[in-house]
Amino acid sequence: MRDSAALGKGSPCCPAFSGEAVVSGGPEPGEKGLMYPETPKLLQGVKPVPGSVEAETPSGSAPGAPPEVRLSLRRWPVVLLFSCYSLCNAFQWIQYGSINNIFVHFYGVSTFAIDWLSMCYMLTYIPLLFPVAWLLDKRGLRLIALAGSAFNCLGAWVKLGSMKPHLFPVTVLGQVICSVAQVFILGMPSRIASIWFGSHEVSTACSIAVFGNQLGIAVGFVLPPVLVPNLEDTQQLAYHISIMFFITAAVATVLFILVIIVFREKPPFPPSRAQALIQLKPPEEYSYVQSIVRLLRNTNFVLLIVAYGLNTGCFYALSTLLNRMVIQNYPGEEVNAGRIGLTIVVSGMAGALLSGIWLDKTKTYKQTTLAVYIMSLGGLVAYTFTLSLGHLWVVFVTAGMLGFFMTGYLPLGFEFAAELTYPESEGTSSGLLNVSAQVFGIIFTVAQGKIIDHFGTQAGNLFLCSFLLLGTFITVFIKADLRRQQANLDGEQTKALEEVPGDNIAPVVLDESKL
Repeated sequence: MRDSAALGKGSPCCPAFSGEAVVSGGPEPGEKGLMYPETPKLLQGVKPVPGSVEAETPSGSAPGAPPEVRLSLRRWPVVLLFSCYSLCNAFQWIQYGSINNIFVHFYGVSTFAIDWLSMCYMLTYIPLLFPVAWLLDKRGLRLIALAGSAFNCLGAWVKLGSMKPHLFPVTVLGQVICSVAQVFILGMPSRIASIWFGSHEVSTACSIAVFGNQLGIAVGFVLPPVLVPNLEDTQQLAYHISIMFFITAAVATVLFILVIIVFREKPPFPPSRAQALIQLKPPEEYSYVQSIVRLLRNTNFVLLIVAYGLNTGCFYALSTLLNRMVIQNYPGEEVNAGRIGLTIVVSGMAGALLSGIWLDKTKTYKQTTLAVYIMSLGGLVAYTFTLSLGHLWVVFVTAGMLGFFMTGYLPLGFEFAAELTYPESEGTSSGLLNVSAQVFGIIFTVAQGKIIDHFGTQAGNLFLCSFLLLGTFITVFIKADLRRQQANLDGEQTKALEEVPGDNIAPVVLDESKL
């Protein structure tokens, strides 16, 4: 969600390429492209062998030949627009939990009922994942993007009809509609990154896609306490709540219109060798059920599913219950509770972005994931024992450290899964990770809430620490089987051999056994 800046070689607005990059002719009218710099320096200027990747264009390539690899400039508007409507959806997830006590007073319901307004996001995701993942594989990115932004917009407008204390069921309906939108959003980051971005920027792109979701949670922590003060008069409360709901609905509507205009299914040319190999595979050979079976037989991926679920489930529980924990230790500090949540998520966004850049530069998926997991555990332990000290500034520091690593882990999990499961669909692998996160999120939120009510906040946080420790041990046993990275390396080596002139070198084609 909660399944995201500078690149290793440039910023997202002005991506930099190495000196070997060549501006190529537009792949289509109105679409500019850049030739991806994958040819070694020693081979620069060598005339391509007839029939090789660079000698042929999609319109004139031989049957079965891999398409030409280019980068589309549209990739940046696509990923940034996705990040924006993901932000809006994430804001709606946490907007109730960040002022839990105020909504309890306004609607006259229990704190547990308000907690369920956040947990319904997790509950809805579980049964809807597989139908939506199937749609993503069969119908592609554009349909999923339209559905996600449309449901997000509809849910925001429904909430505007719940401005009376007796209309709690209406706000539940609006939140359930938004939770359906989330199913069309969470599995998209790694899929967008793989389909639109080159092999040397794919992890950064995934981080930017996840970044929007985390920014939405940050805004959801800080904005509701500002827009909706803790007042006794329900009529005044209704006025302030309606302002928040109307702003949300207006933003969601604008984003839905932009998705209709900007979002495209895929770029005219594959952005990487790995994508070129996938496009060679005949569509009739793909079976969604068999893909699920293959994923669940992948031991390393199954271990990652459990580890990812434990880490992200802890984050969901902490986010949902943060207001209750802070108010219990610092009564009347609703605004600071939101700021602590903001600190957790903003520092996490920095962690997510830096981890994406680091992965693009080093490709050390296993080592980075394990290091971030260990630091997440250390951050939660520090936060647990400083929350009740009576010094808010200390809580801000430890919360920031916790968020930097725990939230920074989210894009790492997506990208590690994409590497372990290539060439399976990134939407399916991300979806399975998110199902695990939702299941553990519901369990941890309910259990920690009960523990806090009976034994206090420290006992509740220690409960989460024990599961992060378990997730750390599980991560140790995941083997770094980087299949996507190997496919890109094989493609680069094959292309280099194809372009070497000489009668003694036989033509080489891309290895389709990698499919």
